[in-house]
Amino acid sequence: MITSKYLLLIIFYLHCVRCSLKPKTKHDDILPPCSSCKVLVESFMKGVKRTSRENFAGGDAAWEEEKLGTYATSEVRLIEIQEKLCSEVERGKDQCLTLSETHEALLEDWWFNEQKVSPDLKQWLCVDLLKVCCPAGHFGADCQPCPGFPKVCFGNGKCKGDGTRKGNGACVCDAGYTGEYCDACGPGYYQSYKDDDKLLCSKCHPACSGNCTEAGTKGCEACNEGWAMTAENGCVDVNECVLPDVCKHNQFCVNEEGNYSCIECDAACSGCYGDGPDMCIKCAPGYFLQDNFCVVMTARQWAQTSTLTRYLTYFGLCVATCIIFQKNVIVASVIGLAVAVYVSVSEYMLSSINNEPQMLSGLDFNKLFAKT
Repeated sequence: MITSKYLLLIIFYLHCVRCSLKPKTKHDDILPPCSSCKVLVESFMKGVKRTSRENFAGGDAAWEEEKLGTYATSEVRLIEIQEKLCSEVERGKDQCLTLSETHEALLEDWWFNEQKVSPDLKQWLCVDLLKVCCPAGHFGADCQPCPGFPKVCFGNGKCKGDGTRKGNGACVCDAGYTGEYCDACGPGYYQSYKDDDKLLCSKCHPACSGNCTEAGTKGCEACNEGWAMTAENGCVDVNECVLPDVCKHNQFCVNEEGNYSCIECDAACSGCYGDGPDMCIKCAPGYFLQDNFCVVMTARQWAQTSTLTRYLTYFGLCVATCIIFQKNVIVASVIGLAVAVYVSVSEYMLSSINNEPQMLSGLDFNKLFAKT
């Protein structure tokens, strides 16, 4: 038998499942009063345009009166508008529908009696009657003018609460501007133009650290990293590539404004001072210099070069053994025997490589070095 404790748990669980399945209204979909009124007005005016197009295609109100005749302000047209009112709205659709039902009488009054006198439906409905909005450039419960009205925030910012019954009217300045009325240049910007009605602030040169007084590097008060201050030209670029060991081996340095880059050398190079096989300090293994370019060796060229190098090495070992150990025959004999064994083993390994049925390529040279 199910106890009351377990029964309560089951009921609680079922209630949670029901709540999770119930559609939820997002907070972002709930519009403030002024915005919801604007959405209603915009949807209504779209209906006006739609019905105008459906009946001969239209223009302004005067055109409608002339071409559409009695239909222009008829009850039939109003009904057609109301049938699709708020249907195209995505955000705040429920609020739009609620407002349209609540203020249906006001919309009808404007349609039949007020639209000739007050053609701006938003001003008539949202500002004058419902008092949820303010005229542009005004804010707050009493629709006070924003700072600097009619040129709000000197044209370089926005007024908090502009056009609504909310906000404190403070200016939120655009990037590069500051001050109570956005009438001064902010950090990192300089005044490039100003008169009684307009202020233009431009961004300082990237070389500048902090503020500047004019365009270019001469206007910097201080320099960013990678730049150095001079008396004549202001901030000038530091060439990091002249410093030792800026880049790793087999890389070359490219100076940039305020910075530098390290780029890998060409595969033909063993060290370089630029891009390409003609900019090598010396050629990489498997390449040789031809007409100032490092080019890949053929198998025949490599065999000739390696053979000459081998024999020179062997000859050098023999000469060194004779010079160093000429007074001690026994030691010289042992060293000579070791050199002979080294030469024999090296020649045997080279012989086994040469008998492989494949052509040497750039990658094969690495294999050859590994075996020798």
